[in-house]
Amino acid sequence: MQLHHLAKKWLFTCLCLCIALPEFAQKIFNPQNLQIEWRVDEPQDITNRQFRSTFTFTNEGKIPLPSSDWAIYFNYIRDIAPLSVTGNVRIEPINGDIVRIVPKVGFRGLAPKQSFTVSFLSSELFHNISDAPAVLYWQQGNQTPQSISKYRVTLPTLDQVGYVSPLQIFEKNQGIKDIPTDKLPPFVPTPTSYQKGTGSVALKATVEIVADPLFAKEATYLAENLAKVFPIKPNIVTQSTGGQTITITRKALAAEAYSLQTNAEGVAIQAATPQGAFYGIQSLLALMPAEAWKAPQAIVTLPEVIIDDAPRFAFRSLMLDVARNFQQPDELKKVLDLMAAYKLNVLHLHAIDDEGWRLEIPDLPELTDIGAKRGHTLDSKSWLPASFGAGPTPNASSGSGFYSRATFIDLLRYAHARHITVIPEIESPGHARAAIKAMDARYEKFKAAGNSQEAERYWLKDPNDKSVYSTAQRWNDNVICVAKPSVYRFMEKVIDEIIAMYREADAPLQTIHLGGDEVPQGVWEQSPLCQQLIKDDPSLDNTDDLWYYYYGKINTILKKRGLYLSGWEEIALRKTKLKGEKTMIPNPVFANENFHVNVWNNMIGWGAEDLPYRLANAGYQVVLSCVSNMYFDLAYQKNAEEMGYYWGGFVDIDKPFYFIPYDYYKNATEDRRGNPIAPSYFTGKDRLTDYGKSNIVGIQGLLWSENIHTPQKLEYLLLPKLLGLAERAWAKDPDWANADEKSYPELYQYAWTHFVNTVGKQELPRLDYLAGGFQYRIPTVGLKVENNSILANVQFPGLTIRYTTDGSEPTPQSAVYTAPIPVNYAVKMRAFNQLGRGGRTVGLLK
Repeated sequence: MQLHHLAKKWLFTCLCLCIALPEFAQKIFNPQNLQIEWRVDEPQDITNRQFRSTFTFTNEGKIPLPSSDWAIYFNYIRDIAPLSVTGNVRIEPINGDIVRIVPKVGFRGLAPKQSFTVSFLSSELFHNISDAPAVLYWQQGNQTPQSISKYRVTLPTLDQVGYVSPLQIFEKNQGIKDIPTDKLPPFVPTPTSYQKGTGSVALKATVEIVADPLFAKEATYLAENLAKVFPIKPNIVTQSTGGQTITITRKALAAEAYSLQTNAEGVAIQAATPQGAFYGIQSLLALMPAEAWKAPQAIVTLPEVIIDDAPRFAFRSLMLDVARNFQQPDELKKVLDLMAAYKLNVLHLHAIDDEGWRLEIPDLPELTDIGAKRGHTLDSKSWLPASFGAGPTPNASSGSGFYSRATFIDLLRYAHARHITVIPEIESPGHARAAIKAMDARYEKFKAAGNSQEAERYWLKDPNDKSVYSTAQRWNDNVICVAKPSVYRFMEKVIDEIIAMYREADAPLQTIHLGGDEVPQGVWEQSPLCQQLIKDDPSLDNTDDLWYYYYGKINTILKKRGLYLSGWEEIALRKTKLKGEKTMIPNPVFANENFHVNVWNNMIGWGAEDLPYRLANAGYQVVLSCVSNMYFDLAYQKNAEEMGYYWGGFVDIDKPFYFIPYDYYKNATEDRRGNPIAPSYFTGKDRLTDYGKSNIVGIQGLLWSENIHTPQKLEYLLLPKLLGLAERAWAKDPDWANADEKSYPELYQYAWTHFVNTVGKQELPRLDYLAGGFQYRIPTVGLKVENNSILANVQFPGLTIRYTTDGSEPTPQSAVYTAPIPVNYAVKMRAFNQLGRGGRTVGLLK
């Protein structure tokens, strides 16, 4: 009887388990079985500048997608109208660019092999792939989030935004003629003066380097580079032994100037400073044929030249953002080599922002323990959120990473050896979320240990601040509390640590960039500490005055350390009222404080097109960092497949090339959306005075990294745009820039044709090997139908156009285009470089 009872109990338990198992199994859903497509619903709403898009979710597994307790997270840069969302789900903004989809009550789940859709309205219009939701990941309950691998974006088929057509590309390229190499400048940037001889110079592997002791380091640099070309490393001697030589001697010239001469005896470089000698060496290396870097050579043939050269601007800069997405030290060194080759001498390193703190400060380990990692989090207590495509797992993407103290010192030495000054940036008081969350963690650690004094030492926020704001990047908690003394202790600590690193690296440091941009309306207004400071300090009248309070104190901190303050344009501006409306004017208080300001906002059509010139005229030291021409993270052209933002327009190599530093109104012909701008638009705008001209420090190209998740993407957006920057920053003021309206077109076209020929025939082949080779963008082919034939051209003569006639993708083995071919709408064309790497394929539009 007892056994029978036990058997019945056992059987009942088994039956219960069998019934429960399927229900339990439903809770274990593998997101790798979820296929997701996102597409733009066409047509877009042009009138209201918005578009509807749709996610389609397909369950390819054997287990149902649950009806509740899950979320799909993704990165998205557009505003979503909450009431527009369909599919019985909610789409919720979290913070920054992070958004999630969660089921509503009543969502019925998704059975195997079934699909459901979610559509929603987004702000603005879809232009390119960077507008699409990025890096989706799944979380169920409190389980570890997992990336979703089966995700694809379907691009629109209708052109409602005016995509650049192959015909438009053809017409833009049509004025470019093929120029023989011997008629081109010797390299980029074009030297001030050059003469080409009729002969050539056979530089031998046995060449000796004879250098003045002042140039010993530069001679070593040259020998190390020649060792990559020759099978042996050339000797450095103080006196020639009678063979072929490269001499580097002193001559009274300007600080960065040099002269270079090649002839049968060898090479002679003259300069007054190590910088000048270094640029002479770079020009010598640029004279070498690209194939010389492919494998060791016994002899390298150089052209006979006489060059006298000097830079137009002393400040020739690249800003590189490694905060939004990190780049490893080797890639940063590669960029430094690139800068050196094109005679850029300042790296503005944007290593600190909301999304990352990339520099180790040993006494404040939280800055990198918390601030240098991104992954899934809703509280930022262990790491920062998975913004800008970081994905759910910390330390698994370019969202995570930092430079250790030793690594940064090594980078400084590497840059200094190439005569590149590194300007570090500490973003503040906005864009400071990484620092804020790191110091929150430090506060909690010491508070838990009972050490309130240490907890408060570097705390950056007012815990009772109820201010409501949203930044351009949609953060609502990224501004430090400028009323706290601990903020200034923190800044002093970080600044002193940075100074110590430069001192140990024996690298120059004259300034630190302290950010200052994009502090939104609403900050500090409901901070008890800030409002009390306004009451207590007679120099403060309102919340806006806290801005000047902060930068006054920061300026004092830097001046005590022998440094001047650099920042974005906002540090030089003051809010006031004009006819009852708030407006911004150059701040007279700081005008004589040697503030160096990177002015980005000359946005054509926004109304502040003259801001760089107004600030220079007011006495500020201005670095022209204009979004219209110098934002290299902007997409090359308006095309759905072309990555990059476009809020400031589209930037190809021509934009930095045709930039006129002292009068960029002259050839500004379109606004950020490509609408034509008449010269009369600039009537009434401030012009640069002679005094203002003396305050233009130099030019800077900028590469923000929101969309840069790999070194390849960095190089794609950077090159060849950087060559246009190098030309404009170094080469003399071109004739076309000062020409009258009648002669300008011809003079400009002549210069542009020679420049793109030089780039295509000399610089791109060189970039295939320089520093291991760069993945520069290869332009798309232009196409035109004429007389029942297809004509093709490309931006850079020297590239090879290949085509197919059966609709297949062109390869390096496809037919070479040499003359017009019969019209065939199956034709596809693609440009290739010397290594067989191709650009984007184009075909005829019916």
